[in-house]
Amino acid sequence: MKERFYDLATRLEKELARGETLLCNLSAERSDFVRFNKARVRQAGSVEQSYLSLRLARERRQAAASIALAGTDDDFALARNTLARVREALRELPEDPWLLVNEEPQSGETQRRGTLAPAAQVVEEAMSAARGRDLVGFYAGGTLYRGFVNSLGQRNWHEVDSFNFDCSFYRQADQAVKTSYAGFDWNAAALGRKMTEAGERLELLALPRRALEPGEYRAYLAPAALNDVVGLLGWGGFSSRARETKQSPLLRMQEGATLSPRVTLSENTADGIAPAFQAEGFVKPPVVSLIDGGRLGDALVSPRSAKEYGLATNGANGGEAPESLDLGAGGLVEREVLAALDTGLYISNLWYLNFSDRPAGRITGMTRFATFWVEHGKIVAPVTPLRFDESIYRLLGDALVDLTREREFLPDPSTYGERQTSSARLPGALVSALRFTL
Repeated sequence: MKERFYDLATRLEKELARGETLLCNLSAERSDFVRFNKARVRQAGSVEQSYLSLRLARERRQAAASIALAGTDDDFALARNTLARVREALRELPEDPWLLVNEEPQSGETQRRGTLAPAAQVVEEAMSAARGRDLVGFYAGGTLYRGFVNSLGQRNWHEVDSFNFDCSFYRQADQAVKTSYAGFDWNAAALGRKMTEAGERLELLALPRRALEPGEYRAYLAPAALNDVVGLLGWGGFSSRARETKQSPLLRMQEGATLSPRVTLSENTADGIAPAFQAEGFVKPPVVSLIDGGRLGDALVSPRSAKEYGLATNGANGGEAPESLDLGAGGLVEREVLAALDTGLYISNLWYLNFSDRPAGRITGMTRFATFWVEHGKIVAPVTPLRFDESIYRLLGDALVDLTREREFLPDPSTYGERQTSSARLPGALVSALRFTL
């Protein structure tokens, strides 16, 4: 696939007129998909697809178009015709004052081989681990490809094997336990441990449900729940554009406020799924420190922001959101979480998150799936859904007791159009107080 992409781009470069710069981006995959419902396979198949994006720049103008590739000799004719149409559109466009492409070629190649199981094996082992429970879920696994070529001589290639099994055990009505298993090397024993733990939580949902009054409760947020909180901060919290325009939800940190010194957050491209280059050809550093020991670190700077605000780009995407988020581990051993929580809420998942006061860093959302009331280190009852409203400066600041030593790898499970390359690696978080309003 790499050779076909490079060859196609090289042939297109020969079609360029004087003064034109061509940027080609490839997004492709070979993936297996399996959908489960009521502990049966409802849909299974494989997908091989490739999309080519052509961007033409000349005299501070740019235009772009995308096409699907068939992997045949017809691809060049389609791409050449598309390039001609892009050229026509370019003549009618105004200058783009913030256009910035990488004019210093930085070629490179990354291939991360994993051990992926055939889809039939995934089905067999998942059904065995489910042990007759009502399994609902979706498996996606295979090889993801990303490529970049420009007419200035740059060539970049990214190829990674990965999988994600996002699933739930359903009990009745609105009762379910959600779990996921993801990574680069399939391991039946690891899947079994995940399923066993989810099954144990499912049995606890049979206990009489408890409704709690609004107020503050000691709480433990499992990695999946913490991922929703930290992920929301990616909506501008680490963006250079948001900082320059004072629209960041971490505005108070720009003014000197801090989080707990236990919080160290980075964009860890080296250990994620996302490629180490972006659409304009700029190469990302292996790690960007976003929050260091509770203090605000570097921003994610896209080429457009770099041009507009006179900054140095670090290869961020156009949205300047993290793609390989990494929150450092703490000292709390996972098997001791319930004892450390003592009495309070065990929160597995959250949903409907949004900012209730963006400039102040206030977040609201609801508990979902398996949330339990714990007394003296023992789960005693499932809890009806609750809405929280809390400042990030308290949640990950004064109220943060500890983070777990163990961390979980959580890829973006979205497959709309194609599998995504964003991911997060996070611990769980024990907090002394979480404010619930409903």
